[in-house]
Amino acid sequence: MPTVETSVWIQAPLARVYEIAKDNGSFPEFMSDVKSVEITEKDGSRVVSDWVGIVPTFGLKVRWTQEDVWNDDAKTCAFRQLKGDYDQMDGVWNFVEENNGTRFSSVVNYEYNVPGLGALVKKVIHNIVIKNMDGVLGAIKARAEG
Repeated sequence: MPTVETSVWIQAPLARVYEIAKDNGSFPEFMSDVKSVEITEKDGSRVVSDWVGIVPTFGLKVRWTQEDVWNDDAKTCAFRQLKGDYDQMDGVWNFVEENNGTRFSSVVNYEYNVPGLGALVKKVIHNIVIKNMDGVLGAIKARAEG
């Protein structure tokens, strides 16, 4: 299964960055690739939400239901797709104080198969996932520093 690891340093306090990241319902306000996020369940540290993402390169929409489990002590979020367009998707976000700011790291494992299409399409999809995660981290960085 392919894995995408991204990281960004944010010139903002850990508490601010973590608060912005936890408020995924607001992502469509400041992330161009996120069309909508609807929170369907919230139970303590567990949040379930329905997502619609946009792949601008192809004008496609990607839909999935995601479970997030937040650990406020460790400042992490473990997430996984419960159902949706990916064959499988899970990962973890990690937030750490670093150099008077915050290091926000993301690891995403995913599987997205298109029947009948080969390695070239898998490479394109991998690049789209990288671009998407860079966009998510960059948008949270811009919002926290703004």
